[in-house]
Amino acid sequence: MRRTTARPGSVPAGPGPGLGTAQGTPVPDGPAEPELASAAPAPAPAASAAPAGQVLRTEFPFELPRGYVDDSGTVHRHGVMRLATARDELIPLRDVRVQENPAYLSVVLLGRVITRLGTLPMVHDGVVENMFASDLAFLQDFYRQVNAEGHTRAGVTCPHCEQPFEVELGGSRLGES
Repeated sequence: MRRTTARPGSVPAGPGPGLGTAQGTPVPDGPAEPELASAAPAPAPAASAAPAGQVLRTEFPFELPRGYVDDSGTVHRHGVMRLATARDELIPLRDVRVQENPAYLSVVLLGRVITRLGTLPMVHDGVVENMFASDLAFLQDFYRQVNAEGHTRAGVTCPHCEQPFEVELGGSRLGES
């Protein structure tokens, strides 16, 4: 089935003018013909529209498996990570430490997106660098979940045996998308 996009001034193809939704509800798409305008009242807003007041969630709380231990011996386990921006993923690539050792990318990147950790006044790559390996692995997985929202895997079917399976679409390391 071929799908086309209606252009301004063109007549839409299909069962009739204004039948643009899946339910076949008339949708005004320009000046209506007189007999069609009186046939149905103006449609209600689409049911799939986002509810009023819905906001994008940009911060996500987490709890580290072990916790970061600061210089005074205090353990910090509860924190908040924000969504990463393109800038967050690009700026660390200019960091000399990342250029010398690409594995350091996740440390610098996490230092940018973790906004709070326990009672620490500020979280930076030095804090992430001194975390236990299990906490670092946890944060790397959490970063992927928060920023990918499940869009990194796709269901496909094998052309030979016709068995369904999933494939990974994104990069395997932080900052690789």
